[in-house]
Amino acid sequence: MDSFTYEGLPSRVVFGWDALASLPAEIDRLGVRRVLVLATPPQRAEADRIAGLIGDRAAGLFAGAVMHTPVEVTEQALAVVRECGADATLAVGGGSTTGLGKAVAVRTDLPQIVVPTTYAGSEMTPILGETENGVKTTRRDPRILPELVVYDPALTLSLPPALSATSGMNAIAHAVEALYARDRNPIVSLMSEEGIRALASALPAIVRDPADWKARERALYGAWLCGVALGTVGMALHHKLCHVLGGSFDLPHAETHTVVLPHAVAYNAAAAPAAMAAVERALGGRQGHRSAAEGLRRLAEAVGAPVALKDIGMPADGIDRAADLATANPYWNPRPIEHAAIRALIEDAWEGRSPGATVPRA
Repeated sequence: MDSFTYEGLPSRVVFGWDALASLPAEIDRLGVRRVLVLATPPQRAEADRIAGLIGDRAAGLFAGAVMHTPVEVTEQALAVVRECGADATLAVGGGSTTGLGKAVAVRTDLPQIVVPTTYAGSEMTPILGETENGVKTTRRDPRILPELVVYDPALTLSLPPALSATSGMNAIAHAVEALYARDRNPIVSLMSEEGIRALASALPAIVRDPADWKARERALYGAWLCGVALGTVGMALHHKLCHVLGGSFDLPHAETHTVVLPHAVAYNAAAAPAAMAAVERALGGRQGHRSAAEGLRRLAEAVGAPVALKDIGMPADGIDRAADLATANPYWNPRPIEHAAIRALIEDAWEGRSPGATVPRA
């Protein structure tokens, strides 16, 4: 076995049905007294309910979180933090709200609590992606990692099947990339494969029956593992592409990851055979598909998720710009980043072609 370094992420996780009931005691355990509750506008009612659950520990509510964590929204939230004298934040929702909590924390060092209602997995990472002037940048900092995450599968029962599908595919993307990232190690690879396996079995069941509580529990467990995997290692081509596409064209976050994932996997397949084998095992073996990339594409189709960038709002005249941005300052990747190949990848994803259809081989 090769030598490796593994650094555990120091966050506390409470997982289980009715875990939400432990939230007041968990807040007291953190030693904070004035918690600002964060949410997106559509989740305001849920955030209000949770604010009621924690009683006088709630210092206020900011329900203005949006996709891609725009800096101007963070400034609005910081003003509310100052006005109410908050000494912690509590993010209720998915990646957008979690991102806002992280953006506040990295500027103030306030403790973070996250109560996920989707399968984003970002609550387990010390990574923040922010958008300013149409450009999305990422950074990694220990202050970005939430101190407490409370996973209650009951909170995901109302997540519509379509959103469950793309949210879960987004989490799978984290784990897939962790299998071939520069800082990968055997521990993270175990978590990644198990996370993919859990979500790949749970998502079709949720689409068939949104009230399937066992599938909901399995999906949330998988999302947790996938988030830990992403937070412990580096990022590569897939995340670079999604950051460029999301930040530059304001595409929906989870849907973008869902569409891009099979194409990024096809691009890297020959350079990362062990990772591809792990993905195939997690998907249940080659059941009618020839590769990990094709298996991921078929999973997306099976759960009714989008498979073309043109269907989620990307303009055709943005392909060249996206290729330029993705190759200008690339993340480390197992296969070298080549402009012509990346442009072909993006065009394939825009059209919804089979993964690797027109991408030159390495």
